[in-house]
Amino acid sequence: MSTPPHSAAEVVSPDTCTHLTGADHVASLTAALGGLGEQVDTLDRWGRLIADVLCGSERGRLLAAGNGGSAAQAQHLTAELVGRYRADRPPFSAICLTAETSSLTAIANDYPADELFARQVEAHGRPGDVLVLLSTSGRSPNAVAAARRARECGITVLAMTGPAPNPLAAAADDAVCIDSPWTATVQECHLVALHLLCAGFDAAVLAGPARVPATRLGVAR
Repeated sequence: MSTPPHSAAEVVSPDTCTHLTGADHVASLTAALGGLGEQVDTLDRWGRLIADVLCGSERGRLLAAGNGGSAAQAQHLTAELVGRYRADRPPFSAICLTAETSSLTAIANDYPADELFARQVEAHGRPGDVLVLLSTSGRSPNAVAAARRARECGITVLAMTGPAPNPLAAAADDAVCIDSPWTATVQECHLVALHLLCAGFDAAVLAGPARVPATRLGVAR
């Protein structure tokens, strides 16, 4: 006998089932997005902060990292900054630490696993830069180590995690935490959060008076 789907208002727990039906998944995502909606102002503030760093006289840099699906999302963020999100604007310096395969394999081969991102942070980051770390659990040891190393180097750490409290949120300067027990739901909300951050960044960069010279704007497409 098939099991009837759960109501849209009910979010099942991994403690009571091992997988989500389609209806369960939508209910989980809907509930988590409601919580994310309460953090929109934080993400907009992050966008302005990153604009201050990348458009400042020092022309700072953004670093990003995560594991697994979060690695792909970290790369998504840096692509939006080097390329564009919506509006045409200049490219900005953003490096995804999970995309440097030679560095990753060399570090993993020669150093403890926790150094995977921390060593790259120390190499590429400068005081005043920003590091964005993504972890659906908030407990990834290499992300926590990177956050601590970054703060030692004078780098601002912004974290996107799963439910709080967690070690990464505690190690960061600020965190957006998604209150869901399901990894897929947390990752989906992180993608929305990244787009909200990019929207805030673009609004700050392109606000009048423009933060960047008109001659540096890209050709409209």
